[in-house]
Amino acid sequence: MTYEFDYLVFIGRFQPFHDGHKFVVTEALQRAKNVIMLIGSANSPRTIKNPFSFDERKQMILGTFDDVESARIHCLPIDDTLYNDHQWLYNIQSALHHQTQGQGRIGIIGHTKDDSSYYLSLFPNWSAIELPSFENLSATPLRKAYFEQGIIDERMPDASQNFLQSFISTPDYMRLKQEYQHIQAFKAEWKDAPYPPIFCTADALVVQAGHVLMIERGGEYGRGLWALPGGFLDKDEKWINCALRELQEETGLIIHKDQIKLQEIFDAPDRSPRGRTITNVFYAELTGDTLPDVKGGDDASRAFWLPLRELDGKRMFEDHYSIIMKMLGL
Repeated sequence: MTYEFDYLVFIGRFQPFHDGHKFVVTEALQRAKNVIMLIGSANSPRTIKNPFSFDERKQMILGTFDDVESARIHCLPIDDTLYNDHQWLYNIQSALHHQTQGQGRIGIIGHTKDDSSYYLSLFPNWSAIELPSFENLSATPLRKAYFEQGIIDERMPDASQNFLQSFISTPDYMRLKQEYQHIQAFKAEWKDAPYPPIFCTADALVVQAGHVLMIERGGEYGRGLWALPGGFLDKDEKWINCALRELQEETGLIIHKDQIKLQEIFDAPDRSPRGRTITNVFYAELTGDTLPDVKGGDDASRAFWLPLRELDGKRMFEDHYSIIMKMLGL
């Protein structure tokens, strides 16, 4: 059989893999010898937006097709780099070069009128195949029904439905369901506001001797995930005062304003599922031969110094991993 392409690339999060995704992959298999599935958010912890691991999504995808077809589908993990598009593109290019060795006819395929349209525009040197949206199907309402009511939508391949049926009995599902309920309750408190609220927070990024100061979150939202010390801005408080106050409350560490060397706003519109949240991050680099003693307090179940080499996106709260990588230039 003669194929138009050696490789067609399909980029997405596939949370979960549904019939719209299957439609694209089926079309790609007809046009290319191989289909490369670049699976995003591979370095994220389990959250309502990204509830399933890379391996679980790969299982859903490959299980949808027969052995001959699945042998032509190559699933590759792609990490989030929320505040560094150049790094994200580098990761894409590196993964593809490793898979193709820079050989063959490569194209990119996806739906119009969704995130795929954005991806298609980023690779002008590749031929782009734009497909119509399949029944306007989106993963977001499928996740909502699943975590809100335990509904497994039939507009998914059997492999996805079977996985979700098995997952629903796990502790991870129950934890995510509780977190979903917490987020919905948080949003309900603001439902009568005349305009959608915009929340302001401040975080402290403190580094010393190759270590970054982290907390482990307590409470209902993000429990157990690593985060920067920080919290919501009080109505009569300056951002820097909020950062220093939260740092002291959550870790016991006291630093002074003149030790702050850098600050940066992070305002990705969807950085928090609770609602539009803008944070101002204040950076301090301490000196000394001994790391200061720290102890978790307030909303933090513990505080600790983490070696930079042990930073792990799969354990980090919201976009804090991307913030650290951006501010430290890692």
